[in-house]
Amino acid sequence: MKKFFKDLPPVLFFSIIPIVLVWIPFIFRLDSFWNIPLTKNGLATIVANYDGPLYLIIAKTLYNTESIKTMFSVPLPVEYYAAHFPLFPILIRLFSFIGNYPYAMLTATVLSSVYAMYFFKKLISQFVREENIVWMMLIFAILPARWLIVRSVGSPEPLFVGSIIASLFYFKNKKYLLAGIFGAIAQITKSPGILLFAGYIGFFIFEAIYNASISHKTVNFNFVRKLPLFLIPLSLLGVFFLYSKVYGNFYAYFDSGDNIHLFFPPFQIFNYSQPWVNTFWLEEVVLVYIIALLGIFKLFEKKEFEYAIFTAVFFTTIIFVSHRDIIRYALPIVPFILAGFSETLTKKSFRLLLLIVALPIYLFSLAYISQNVMPISNWAPFL
Repeated sequence: MKKFFKDLPPVLFFSIIPIVLVWIPFIFRLDSFWNIPLTKNGLATIVANYDGPLYLIIAKTLYNTESIKTMFSVPLPVEYYAAHFPLFPILIRLFSFIGNYPYAMLTATVLSSVYAMYFFKKLISQFVREENIVWMMLIFAILPARWLIVRSVGSPEPLFVGSIIASLFYFKNKKYLLAGIFGAIAQITKSPGILLFAGYIGFFIFEAIYNASISHKTVNFNFVRKLPLFLIPLSLLGVFFLYSKVYGNFYAYFDSGDNIHLFFPPFQIFNYSQPWVNTFWLEEVVLVYIIALLGIFKLFEKKEFEYAIFTAVFFTTIIFVSHRDIIRYALPIVPFILAGFSETLTKKSFRLLLLIVALPIYLFSLAYISQNVMPISNWAPFL
């Protein structure tokens, strides 16, 4: 407990201060910042960022289809909300006592950011010396810019990423009950949580083959000890069971419309005619692939097989994603990519680099948030 309170100040600082800095131009309703035009709707701009309002609708209605139809005039079929898993809306509802649902959503996001940073600190402590931990926390606070953005608006990503880090951290330390619990939290937050379970199965297969190739002996597999990991797929079944009650359709998630952006063959993101791409300006996607693959290779080189295999499994699905916002889909592997590159990221040259790019990260965040806004004519049902 003493160590927890010792760790808390830097965790709180790096979790909250960058978010507040992003909010300031909107709170003060600035016309522009650094010649970038900004909307003058205050925190309403923050709250209206996609997909925040959709989670507010779920928090208010708990997927009740009649309530969605009668209370909200959003032009989406009620089945669309099945793509948005229930834990984040439940958190919003729990925090609604603070005043209204929009503020509850921002509170849930900020606290989830603290949660993610806390477990990142535990993760990165396995890779760098103590004097470099705070520096790595600073990097994780603002890189990539898309991570700073989702932490600054209503978003389940901080809760999801934090739970993935926690689950893998405890899996690495063979605390399978905690790995299963945090994996289940990740699963009922966002659908890709099932990839944790796939990563764990992949690791056990890899471990058996790797050990057999070294010792030429079969390693005893204690299945009972690892049973808590089945909390992950069981929690997914729980979500589907919930959908069977509210939608009358156990498979409502798969009927939620244009939400599952996986296409075959891979790399369909370069098909500019895809509805969620709509541009041929996509060269940075190649850079995302390169950085991710290099990070995976470095994790394998460090023999961090638990982290490497999950990251490889998750990345494999990303190459099938056809969506312009590819970096948001890759956010769950960012902590592990950073860990893989930790030796490079702690060098003085990278410290200078981050100093130079800090302002561009901030400017991109402001521009993105000011434009990624869902049109809302009547706020009353959301409050």
